[in-house]
Amino acid sequence: MPLPPPPPPAHIRTWPNRNALLADREQALEELRKRTLHPGRLALLWLTGVLALFGWAMVCMPLLMAADDDVMAFVVGPFCALLGLAALVPAVIIVVRGARTDRRVRELTEQWLELDEDRAVARHLRAPGRSLAWLLLSFVPCVGGLWTAFGGTYAAHNPYEAVLALGSGTLLWLTGLLGAARAVGHYQWALRDLGNSRASAPVL
Repeated sequence: MPLPPPPPPAHIRTWPNRNALLADREQALEELRKRTLHPGRLALLWLTGVLALFGWAMVCMPLLMAADDDVMAFVVGPFCALLGLAALVPAVIIVVRGARTDRRVRELTEQWLELDEDRAVARHLRAPGRSLAWLLLSFVPCVGGLWTAFGGTYAAHNPYEAVLALGSGTLLWLTGLLGAARAVGHYQWALRDLGNSRASAPVL
């Protein structure tokens, strides 16, 4: 779904009155709000983390098979490694594109906010409940990642199992950290920019 366009420049604006401007402004801001902390974005982040975990497990599979002196490592190993890379690369691309989309959403939101003042819409954009939900839910993979990294590494029987556990735990922790960072970033932006009568450019 494409993002709403930015507001037209001042010299070509054709709104007949302020009410028409506010109506278009509210519609654009509502669409942008849905793209910020939508539950679907959190689900996509978690699915991306699962994809990265699968990729890491496939990359480590040849090492685990070699540690067990499994002759199939020479046959299945290259296939597993390629499959793992095929999963890790899209996961990285999804994260990078998500970060760029978030930046663009912030820019468009501030451009539409600068058109006029409407405190009711500004309060709606703060979305404190969603920010808190994102933050609390993001603690789940963070805690799971730390437990997997440290506990799994301690319980590993060989260096390759330790590498698998440490990498998997790190990926889980990063997944939670990205979600928490998005929630905290939105909250800080709302306090700084939506608290003012005029929005200012953020420091991202």
